Amino acid sequence: MRIRLLGPVELRVGADGFASVAGAQRRAVLALLALRLGHLVTVDQLCELLWDEQPPPSARAAVQGHVAALRKVLACTPFELHTRDSGYLLTGPADEVDALRFEELTGAADRLAGGGDGRAAVARLEEALRLWRGEALADLPDTPLRSAAVDRLQQSRTAALLRWAGLRLGQGAGASAVPLLEQGVRTDGLREELVALLMRCLRQAGRPAEALTAYHQARVRLAEELGLNPGPALRAALAEVLADDRTVEPPLLAPPAAEPAPQAAAEPQAPRVPRQLPRRHPDFVGRAGELARLDRACGPGPGWVGRVSDGPVLVVGPAGVGKSALVTAWAHRAADRFPDGVLHAELHGLAPDGPARPEAVLAGFLRALGVPEDGIPAERAARAALYRERTGGRRLLVLLDDAADADQVADLLPAGPAGTAVVTGRGSLEGLVALEGATLLSLAALPEDDALDLLERTLTPARLRAEPEAAARLAGLCDHLPLALRIAASRLAARPDWTIAELVAELADERTRLAVLDADGTLSVAGRLRLTHRRLSGPAAELLTVLAAHPGREVDTAASAALLGSDTATAHRALGELTSHHLLTGTSPGRHVRTDLVRLYGTGLLAERPERHRRLLRERLADHYLTVLRHCGSFLDPGQEDTAPPGGPAQTLPAVADIRTALDWFDTEEPAISALVASPGTDPARAWRLALTCGSLYYGASRFTDWLACARLGQAAAERCGDPVAVALLLNCRAQALVALERRQESAEAARRAVAAAESATGPAAASAHVRALATLALVTAMLGHSAEAERLAASATALALESGDRRRLVDAKVHQGSVSLSTGDREGAQRRSREARELLPATPVTQVHLWSLLTEAQALPPTVRDDAADLAWHRLLAACEEAGLLYVHALAEQSYAAHLLARGREPEVRARLRSALDRFRSHERRAGYRSGFTTGLEESLDLRSGRRPTDD
Repeated sequence: MRIRLLGPVELRVGADGFASVAGAQRRAVLALLALRLGHLVTVDQLCELLWDEQPPPSARAAVQGHVAALRKVLACTPFELHTRDSGYLLTGPADEVDALRFEELTGAADRLAGGGDGRAAVARLEEALRLWRGEALADLPDTPLRSAAVDRLQQSRTAALLRWAGLRLGQGAGASAVPLLEQGVRTDGLREELVALLMRCLRQAGRPAEALTAYHQARVRLAEELGLNPGPALRAALAEVLADDRTVEPPLLAPPAAEPAPQAAAEPQAPRVPRQLPRRHPDFVGRAGELARLDRACGPGPGWVGRVSDGPVLVVGPAGVGKSALVTAWAHRAADRFPDGVLHAELHGLAPDGPARPEAVLAGFLRALGVPEDGIPAERAARAALYRERTGGRRLLVLLDDAADADQVADLLPAGPAGTAVVTGRGSLEGLVALEGATLLSLAALPEDDALDLLERTLTPARLRAEPEAAARLAGLCDHLPLALRIAASRLAARPDWTIAELVAELADERTRLAVLDADGTLSVAGRLRLTHRRLSGPAAELLTVLAAHPGREVDTAASAALLGSDTATAHRALGELTSHHLLTGTSPGRHVRTDLVRLYGTGLLAERPERHRRLLRERLADHYLTVLRHCGSFLDPGQEDTAPPGGPAQTLPAVADIRTALDWFDTEEPAISALVASPGTDPARAWRLALTCGSLYYGASRFTDWLACARLGQAAAERCGDPVAVALLLNCRAQALVALERRQESAEAARRAVAAAESATGPAAASAHVRALATLALVTAMLGHSAEAERLAASATALALESGDRRRLVDAKVHQGSVSLSTGDREGAQRRSREARELLPATPVTQVHLWSLLTEAQALPPTVRDDAADLAWHRLLAACEEAGLLYVHALAEQSYAAHLLARGREPEVRARLRSALDRFRSHERRAGYRSGFTTGLEESLDLRSGRRPTDD
């Protein structure tokens, strides 16, 4: 092992053994990255691990520091720590992380036990249990996320202990398991199956008195700490111990003999063994992980000692995901483990004429269990009581397919811990988790390889090999859903002259995709979705429809409330209902994602509404985004234009407190916002306002290419409105994006056009647009080397701002005039004007205007200023950049500081600053979508300092 988590967190980097990583927080970062090896861990998740819900302002900087230190420590190991846009990714061999090796060993043991090789399974489990060195993650900060991770690991440890001890008991060696079981009971004495297994092992070891002591200690703890009596597992173990002492009749695990009712006097003594296995799906593929989870949840084999829970197993998921196929495949595989038989019922939870009545299902089950027709009671309660009597203590598998709700299922569950029920459903079955201790298995769409395998079963391997890209595209258009894939494959199989690419072209048309995925009316994706739709409440059904007006895959509660025209509480409930019916999937608190097929079904529903209603929904959504964009944009540009939505403010704003959280929100919502700007159905007056208000956020997020595209669309919308002020503002927005992309000639042309458009209009708004355009033109003119003209333009912008009395425009004008002064060599003027701009703003929060002013002030420091005074200015700037999280400005600041250090002869400090600037410019470029000249210059400078020839590393 290189990384050990099953105890104190330790790392081995050489041959000298393990060492603790310095600092509890750093160990916590390593632990979470290792537990999610190969998966992205976001910065927010790391902050939650370290500080729960109250991270300090410096949290992100602290995380970056921990990651940088870990990257150095991991340099001599097979692990690599990668930086991604929203977090970090640790890669490396999973078998070098003890927690992941533990999972691998326990999974192998399950497969070996399922195949009948108990001895090999015991060896794997013993190897797994030896990896533990105490409580997992023992020396990490005590936060809820750490506690949840420890609980999950401890549950896995206990499950492995149960499986191992159960196998040892079955081999007649239960005595060897007693010490570990006693240790487990001391740690988790309220887990009844653990105590029950200890009692059985003590009984087998000839120690019945100790077994009874263990029972009575557990009984007392359950009563005192939980107010509960011993459950079925403990009572069954007690019966077995007492049976050895001849104090009771045979154990409860044996089927109890029912008292004969008068009407059932002729009933045969031996119980009937039903075998109601449903037909196996011939093209079932994949799902190895889910099959293994069913094995674990329903018990690994005879004895049932390793069973996770006595409750039913719920297999839930969206329409067409293959719930019934999975359960049927597993049941055929596992049927031999249930010597007392298999019962199966179709519950028709979503049938148009209503679900199956529980009393009717009970009657069928009782017949299958050997109860004659005249022995079946008339009332549901009586039937349920007789069913419990007939199933109590029997190792019986009950399959309940397509359940409507918890009430329909409750009386159909077998009695006692020996039986197992597996329930499938599309609706909300959370009641079974709460009331019956059910284990929940949520089924997602197939991975791509399994989806292609399913297509191959129908279409032949040769056909898929001939068109691999088209086959992958086909799977994607079917959302990787087994039902949709089967329908698509059947269409191709029925038309051997069609190519896969031809069907892909047909499915690519969103207007007809659901119609194509219809198997001649007998089976269709839309039909399955329609059944679910009928079960929804009014608000949830309305939300499913109006979400079609939202152009993104992901939606949040606030946008849903805007579309519904409701409060957020109503939207929250409706989103929860859609999620419980698997029409949406929760991605994080308050955020949900939908598949394309669900979106298209909603689009069909919305198409039936009048055009005026569809237009109202688009306006509601645009107005919501305008309000939130203004709120988020104010953290970057306090002088942004007044683009209040025509329809009024949104009811709810996101929890945005600074630039970082504003940019996090924008990155998530930008696809939907840009799609609204681009949509011909969006009101052009709202479209140009959206494009304009996005400007500072695009800039802060370093998404310059996206910014330019959105500004062009906004300009077109402004031109459709015939508003010269709007045109001037969007032309200026284009000029700013172009100068950020280092396309200065094009930027100057756009700025000149913006000035002309502003001059053609009158009024305060025109004056504001005129100041903005003049300031931008002054800056780009200075960059092009025309100093005198740049100074004239900058002075004109400042004079016009003073004349207008608009404080916001005066800030803009002075910030730009300060930059122009710096480019023309006027250090004193640059410092003075930048400081004046900053002083016109509140000291907090720090905005991009503050940062640009501080950067200009630092760059304009005279050569005669003392080092300590200069360093104070630079460090204040860099600290503000770190706090704000603006990648581009921070990169420029690091580069400028390196130039300052070089000019002061502080060469040893230069390289580190250049490297920091280069790393930030490279990250910026990936987001901005262009190659910056700054990056090339930094690479060459670093190569020269290291004695290498210039390379692109």
